[in-house]
Amino acid sequence: MSMRRVVAAAAGFVALVGLATACGHGGGAGASDTAFDAATCQGGTLTVLAQNGQGKFDPAELYTSGGGKVPTLVFRTLTTRDHTTGGPESARVVPDLATDTGEPSQDATVWTYHLRPGLKYEDGTPITTQDIKYGIERSFSPQLPGGPPYLRDWLVGGEQYQGPYNGGGDLASIETPDSATIVFRLTKPEGDFPYLATATQFAPVPRDKDTGTDYQKHPISSGPYEVVSNDSGKNIVLQRNPYWSRSIDDQRLACPDRIVYTSGLDPAVINQRLVASSGDDARAVSGDTNIDATVLARLNGDPSLRRRVAVGDFGATQYLAFNPRVQPFDNPLVRQAISYAVDRQAVINAVGGSALAKPATTFLPDQPAFGYTPYDYFPAGPSGDPAEAKQVLAQAGYPNGLTITLTHSTTPGDTGPAVATAVQQALQKAGITVRLDPLDDDDYQTKTQLPSSEPGFFIGGWGADWPSGGPFLAPIFDGRQILEAGGNFNSAQLDDPQVNAEIDAANRLTDPAQAARAWGALDAQLGKQAWTVPLYHPIYQMLVGKDVENAYVSEWNGMYDLSRISVK
Repeated sequence: MSMRRVVAAAAGFVALVGLATACGHGGGAGASDTAFDAATCQGGTLTVLAQNGQGKFDPAELYTSGGGKVPTLVFRTLTTRDHTTGGPESARVVPDLATDTGEPSQDATVWTYHLRPGLKYEDGTPITTQDIKYGIERSFSPQLPGGPPYLRDWLVGGEQYQGPYNGGGDLASIETPDSATIVFRLTKPEGDFPYLATATQFAPVPRDKDTGTDYQKHPISSGPYEVVSNDSGKNIVLQRNPYWSRSIDDQRLACPDRIVYTSGLDPAVINQRLVASSGDDARAVSGDTNIDATVLARLNGDPSLRRRVAVGDFGATQYLAFNPRVQPFDNPLVRQAISYAVDRQAVINAVGGSALAKPATTFLPDQPAFGYTPYDYFPAGPSGDPAEAKQVLAQAGYPNGLTITLTHSTTPGDTGPAVATAVQQALQKAGITVRLDPLDDDDYQTKTQLPSSEPGFFIGGWGADWPSGGPFLAPIFDGRQILEAGGNFNSAQLDDPQVNAEIDAANRLTDPAQAARAWGALDAQLGKQAWTVPLYHPIYQMLVGKDVENAYVSEWNGMYDLSRISVK
C-alpha cells in the first residue's frame, strides 16, 4: 500500500532481473491479427477479476479520479483523463461533462465550467449544473465519508460545511447561474483544479433521487453503463445506459454490452484464470493485480501469452523516511551516509525484481506529467557504495559506525519485512547496524502518521491522487500540512517558509507544462537535503484473457482502462 493510494502488491514474487517484458510502458495487450475497429466493437460481456472490492459505490465516498476503472463507467465528471490513448498522453486532463478543462480567473482562485448540450441520466432526464453542485455538497456530509479532502480545503467555506442533510443548506462558494454553468470560488490559487474535477465527487447527483447512505446501492448513471446489481461494491453488474452515446462522450468507447466485476479473489487465482482463459475468463481482465512470478517466467517462451500482458506506470515512489527530530537523523550527514549505503537492486529484488520495479533517485516519479527532473546527489550505483557511506559517516562523527532502528510493517509488500531486511543488510556493509521494529499494519500507519510518535527511520510510500507534482510534493513537504492529530505524511516535519512559498507559486500556475517545470525544480532542491531516500517506482504488468482486445494500462493509475476494452 502507498500511504494514500493502493499500489498493486508485489510481495512474494521472485527476482527475475533482466527478464524481457511484454511491451513498452503503456503498451497494449489483447492484440489480434486484424486492426481494432471501434465501429464494430460492440457486444459481449467483459469480466473484471479483482482482489479488492470497489467499496461503497457512492460518488461521494469513492476515492478515485480520472482513471478507467469501474466508477468511470457509471459516473461522468466535469473533466477526466485522456481515455483515447495509452502511454504518457493518458495522464492528460481533458473535458468530460464540461466543454473544456475550466476557465480560471487571473489568479486561479475562480474556476468556471460550461456543460455540453444533450447530457442525460439513465432515466432520460437532463443533467444540470445544479446536480453537480448538489453532488459535491453531499460529499461533505459526515454520513458519506471516504472521498478526497481537497474540496474541504480549497472551497471558500468548505472547512465548516457539513453537507445539505439535516438543514445544512448549500455551499455558497459553488454558484450555478444557469443549468449549464457552474462557478467555483477557492480560498487560494489552485492551478490543478482541472485534475481535481476528475474526482467522482464532481459526478452529478439528482437531488430527488438521493437516498442518502443507500444511494450507493443504485446510483443514477451519467456514464455509458448503469448498475444492474451491486453487492456492497464486492460484485457489480453493469449494463448499457440507453441514454448515453458516443456523440456526447468522445472519451469512452463502451464496447461490451455488460460488465461484471468480481472481487475477493486471490491474486494467484486471478493470474491462473487469465492464463487458462477458459469460458468467461477468455473475456476477462485483471482489475487490480500484477502478474506474478509464474506468469513472468513463461513470457519469453510463450509469445501468445506475452501479447496478453500490458505494461504501464502509476506515479508512485517507495522511499525511506527520516524524522529529523529524532537523533541521529537530525544530522544531514547521517542521512546522506544512509543514502549512499542503500542497495536499491536488493530492495527491488525483494518486491519482485526489475520487471516490477525500477530504481528511483528522485522523489517525483519519472514521468513528464509530474515534472520529473533527473538528479542523483548521492550516487551509489545499483548496489550502494558502502565505502563512500563510511567516509560520510565518519564526517558525521561516527567513525566506528552507529546503531539505528528501522520501523516497518509486518504485512508483506512495499513496506514489509523483505524490504526492511534488504535495507538492513545493505547498511550493515557501511558499518550501520539496523535493528528492525516490525508493527502490524494498523499500528504501523498510526505510529508513522502521528508526529508525536513518529519513529526516526521507517519505510514510506506515496502515490499521487492525480498526475501532477502538486499532490505529490505538497503533502510530504508543505509545513502547513503537518497534522499533529494524525494522518500526517510530512515525515520530515519540514516547515520551511521558502519551500511553502514555492509550493504556493507552483499552485498558481494553470499551464501544465509550466507547473511541471516548477514542481521538478522544487523536487531537485529538496533532494539535496536527503529528507528521504527514494528506493523505487513500481511497474505494472497486467494480464487479459485471450478474447480481449484494445486493452492498455493507463499512465494515470496503472490499471486497465475499462472504457476502451472490447471482447470477441
